[in-house]
Amino acid sequence: MTDSIGVENLDGKKVILHKLDPKDNYYSIGRRYNVKPGDIIKFNNNAPLKIGGIIKVPTDRSFLESTKPAPIKSAKQANTPATPQQTKADTQPSQAPANTGLASQQYKVSAGETLYAIAKRFNSSVEELTKLNNLTNTTLTPGQIIQVKPSSTEVSSATEAPRPVAKRDSTSYVSSIDSAERRINTNRYGLFEKTEKGVATWIDDTSLDPNKKLVLHRTAPIGTVIKITNPMTGRTTFAKVVGRLNDSASTKDVILVMTKNVAESIGALDKRIHVNISYGTPDNE
Repeated sequence: MTDSIGVENLDGKKVILHKLDPKDNYYSIGRRYNVKPGDIIKFNNNAPLKIGGIIKVPTDRSFLESTKPAPIKSAKQANTPATPQQTKADTQPSQAPANTGLASQQYKVSAGETLYAIAKRFNSSVEELTKLNNLTNTTLTPGQIIQVKPSSTEVSSATEAPRPVAKRDSTSYVSSIDSAERRINTNRYGLFEKTEKGVATWIDDTSLDPNKKLVLHRTAPIGTVIKITNPMTGRTTFAKVVGRLNDSASTKDVILVMTKNVAESIGALDKRIHVNISYGTPDNE
């Protein structure tokens, strides 16, 4: 298409002088110079267009601007490789700084999970998760969303496709009426999470410090930390096993004996209450 042959100054605005060719019309000219066809028609009093004739195109651009419109690249020009200077200045993408830290991600707590178990899963610690989530205690509730920092092995797959919520490993279940054992990532940790439901009682025993969260259990190894939930209040706490539970008149048919501190933490109103407990046991038990 023939370029404009000149310009005129109209009150400081540029008026382009365009020489008509066979394919020109008011609409193609308007598209070429980015001017409304109606403005061109009005400016030229709707004069008929003749090949080789000159038509004036009014614009709002300053007369001091460059006269020629930006050239249209041919297919050959478009495919011509850029010069080294152009490649560096125009085609080289900017590089974002590398993320050297491990970004935290969300994790949904399942029934029976403890902060300790989640920390083990992500090669972290209870203290780190508590600080990361601004927790005032280690109590978790099913469905709660917490922030975790995955280990380097977990991140390698996450970088391929972002995951808003961390997925849990597959688990197998063995159900019964009063208890169930769920295998938790056995290949990595060699642990079962054992859950039980039943009656618990609290006692004032001089051998147990009532101000500490201590419990007696029939089979859990001494030193095991047990998660204890009162289903009536929904309150949960953690206590340490310090001895074996033997049958007596006060402990008949109970699964757990607690100190008064534990009972108060879960809102126990009676001496004997129903509880749900869970704790980790070795794979070979």
